[in-house]
Amino acid sequence: MADAYKNQTPERLQGKYKAMVVCCIPGVGSLVSWNSMLTIADYYYQIFPDYHPSRVLTLVYQPIALGTVMIFAYHESKISTRKRVLTGYILFTISTFLLIVLDLATKGHGGIGNYIVLCTIVASFGLADTTVKGGLIGDLSLMSPELIQSYMAGLGMAGVLTSVLRLITKAAFEKSNNHLRKGAMIFLAISTFIEFLCVMLYAYVFPKLPIVKYYRTKAASEGSKTVAADLAAAGIQNQSDLSDDDSKNQRLSKKELLLQNIGYAVSLFLIYVLTLSIFPGFLYENTGQHGLGVWYALILVAMYNFWDLVGRYVPLVNSLKVENRKALTIAVLSRYFLVPAFYFTAKYGDKGWMMMLVSVLGLTTGHLTPKGYKGPEKNALGNLLVVFILGGAVVGISLGWLWLIGKRNAF
Repeated sequence: MADAYKNQTPERLQGKYKAMVVCCIPGVGSLVSWNSMLTIADYYYQIFPDYHPSRVLTLVYQPIALGTVMIFAYHESKISTRKRVLTGYILFTISTFLLIVLDLATKGHGGIGNYIVLCTIVASFGLADTTVKGGLIGDLSLMSPELIQSYMAGLGMAGVLTSVLRLITKAAFEKSNNHLRKGAMIFLAISTFIEFLCVMLYAYVFPKLPIVKYYRTKAASEGSKTVAADLAAAGIQNQSDLSDDDSKNQRLSKKELLLQNIGYAVSLFLIYVLTLSIFPGFLYENTGQHGLGVWYALILVAMYNFWDLVGRYVPLVNSLKVENRKALTIAVLSRYFLVPAFYFTAKYGDKGWMMMLVSVLGLTTGHLTPKGYKGPEKNALGNLLVVFILGGAVVGISLGWLWLIGKRNAF
């Protein structure tokens, strides 16, 4: 059976578009729980008004994710991708459900004790995120570019889904008692179901897709050990016969891979530094009061998520894809003009200009996928790039606190 897949080409295998859909759903699952936390931040601002939830919870989440992904990136060649990803989605499922339990146990009341427990659960989100994201990006880096782009599009779709649901639930429950709490519970219940669905899809559906079998068999023949459990789940055994000793000897080290792709890595780092310095803390705490009232921050978050989704799908259109490294670097650096633009718009502009800036921020959040490496090298590079993504996120979140300087009663 292994030889049958080894001798085929991706174009001859059926199920590519089905695989793209299946990849998109785990992409949603990788962020839906965390995006739900961000989207129901108005509820947490109600019960924890003095603790800056959107900033503090993000600051708890990202460093845990960064530390964990650095460990995984160092040991990636020895870790089963299947066990890693399934562990992450199971942790997401349990942690999201625990948020519901916490709220029911405390009856929606605040206090420092409850906030510490909330932060602890959010820390487990960071652990689950990097377990899943690094594993899947490394895994999908072995395959067709359309599959990893579909996964990345799923990350953007998670934001759109949570924003749309938040606007619907806010409108539906606005005149009822505890309307924020009711909406939050619906959110967390839906997120728990999606995380459980991701466990089932990755465990029983994804490994059996023909195109996935093809690429994993190819990676095993190039010396990859991370796909052995996935191939076994798909009914392909005796992987030791597939490895090529010559390919092992020619494999690049992590240092060599990073040096060859340092431009991509730095660009990803700079993208997330800027994005996380503005989203979500600035949108909730620094945009002032407007005619939209409590709806304003929710609409800004929804607009960011929508254009972030559009931006993630752009690379799937060949005529719109930008692959020139110099052009990409210029585009990444140009985004930093958004910092003074957001500052002056928040101080002097109206909501229309702010919505436009948020749309540009979302649209320009991009994804870069290096090509031309063998299976084990692609997996290693995918994990290394996630380190730079999360590193940029941590720096961006830390810089985001600077927006509070000079703000009355900020601390």
